[in-house]
Amino acid sequence: MSSYADRLAALRAQLKEDRLDGFVVPLTDEHMSEYVGSYAQRLEWLTGFKGSAGSAVVLPEEAAIFTDGRYTIQVRQQVSPTEWSYQSVPETSVAQWLKDNAASGARIGYDPWLHTAEWVKMATEQLAAKGAELVAVGKNPIDKVWADQPEPSKARLIVQPDELAGKTSAEKRHDIADWLEKEGADAAVLAALDSIAWTLNVRGADVTHTPVALAYAVSHKDGTTDLFVAGEKVGDDVRAHLGNGVRLHERDAFEDYLKTLEGKIVAVDPERSVAAIAQALEAGGARILKRRDPTVLPRAIKNEAEIGGQKAAQARDGAAVSRFLKWVEDEAPKGGLDEIIAADRLEAFRKEHGDLRDLSFDTISAYGPNGALPHYKGTVESNLPFKPGTLYLVDSGGQYQDGTTDITRTVPIGEPTAEMIDRNTRVLQGHIAIATAVFPKGTRGSQLDSFARRPLWEAGVDYAHGTGHGVGSFLSVHEGPQRISPVGSSQSGGDEPLQAGMILSNEPGYYKQGDFGIRIENLVLVVPVEIAGAEKEMLGFETLTFAPIDKKLIDASMLSAKERDWLNAYHAEVLAKIGPQLSGADLEWLKDQCAPL
Repeated sequence: MSSYADRLAALRAQLKEDRLDGFVVPLTDEHMSEYVGSYAQRLEWLTGFKGSAGSAVVLPEEAAIFTDGRYTIQVRQQVSPTEWSYQSVPETSVAQWLKDNAASGARIGYDPWLHTAEWVKMATEQLAAKGAELVAVGKNPIDKVWADQPEPSKARLIVQPDELAGKTSAEKRHDIADWLEKEGADAAVLAALDSIAWTLNVRGADVTHTPVALAYAVSHKDGTTDLFVAGEKVGDDVRAHLGNGVRLHERDAFEDYLKTLEGKIVAVDPERSVAAIAQALEAGGARILKRRDPTVLPRAIKNEAEIGGQKAAQARDGAAVSRFLKWVEDEAPKGGLDEIIAADRLEAFRKEHGDLRDLSFDTISAYGPNGALPHYKGTVESNLPFKPGTLYLVDSGGQYQDGTTDITRTVPIGEPTAEMIDRNTRVLQGHIAIATAVFPKGTRGSQLDSFARRPLWEAGVDYAHGTGHGVGSFLSVHEGPQRISPVGSSQSGGDEPLQAGMILSNEPGYYKQGDFGIRIENLVLVVPVEIAGAEKEMLGFETLTFAPIDKKLIDASMLSAKERDWLNAYHAEVLAKIGPQLSGADLEWLKDQCAPL
């Protein structure tokens, strides 16, 4: 269709044909994934919004798009104000907006494969207060009008070797069986794609930047698992790897299978499973036990093999990023450099330094005002050339079979202003505060979040995103349940106590709308900390990411002695880990970047 306005009109016509007075459009898939395959990018197709989180509601005369603080600017750049009103989460919600705007007696459609049962319950109650009704659709009406909708990926599964996984699939399945026994359940539904990949030690290529395969699984208390995946995706190597303990079914047989579990007690994660799963189980006479997916915490707490792999991947990745930063410093003054050229060159450096399977997300290659968009996604239309006088923010990562990386650096193009140096130094102080934090076991990420914000708060500024997210092992770059984020924020994702073995990002930032953005991000590992005379078990962070932090953006006079010592020690470690991988001019540049303040 020629325009987003045409697409909205086509959807409204389809809703009228389907006897619906509205429809809810989330940005997710049948697995409640954050990043989704191209076939599931319904929100972008309908509205033009290219962010990684959001939703929309279409009524006969009104339409609204819902995003959080990360996308306040971006959504206004990409989505027409003529057709859509902008709604801010968590100040409002889809359910609340529907309650306020749906007509009495309205039939509001939703796709039960794209929402949780809890959301359905809440929205049903909100609409009931208006005398309106939430109606499950058999086929998503967007799919009916999206003529060139891509097909789901047909990529084959691959085996994740046991030496990288650190535990066999059989061992993981028996751990789930032990958990089921304790919970008094017969089976557990695994609907999250990374849970299935981790449990079975397989990976896929069905979702861009996340090495997972479109599948469902049901694990049983006898240690066996039923896996629902398109047969064409499973080669003989994967069949042999899975063995007799995993029964294979076609993916489209999953719903009917759930209806055969009459009398069984089935554990279902209410946050990671869609409403259609609960509805099918109930229709078949199973009893649902609401429990968190039993793989979530074991997956978050990395074992020694996963930690070792992550450190190896980070060292290679850091060498690639360091070479890239030198390249930007060399090339920017010559002219002809822009965001897309830079992002492509960074990916090329990564390919030269390791077995890069994919990027871990779309590189945020953001010059000047685009850097003020925390989750900027560059396009040919938005691409900016590099000119002296502002900052370049690059947030990027790689997927390697031994680890997943995520790093952000901010560099000046030309001479930075005093304001840029002040704000960057405050971001660095917040970063160091997290990196050096020591805390009792049981501490939650929300309790640490303000450590990173304090230097910015003292200048009357802040940032509208969390300070840290969990990271997977050759899995999702955003992995729960741990976070460093304010309680109640739209990105909090729960408030999990931090445990040794968890990996998180450390990424405070500052964004001046229309001007520039700053973020400094490393990954950190939660580790035990020995303190003489301590009366509690203490934890802290070990930094995993190594690449220089630009000293031209640091006001050393603002740093305390401890902050200066941390930065000098960090740069010494960067040189020790990255230096042996570089030579010639690249190595000389790194030595200069890592010289003490």
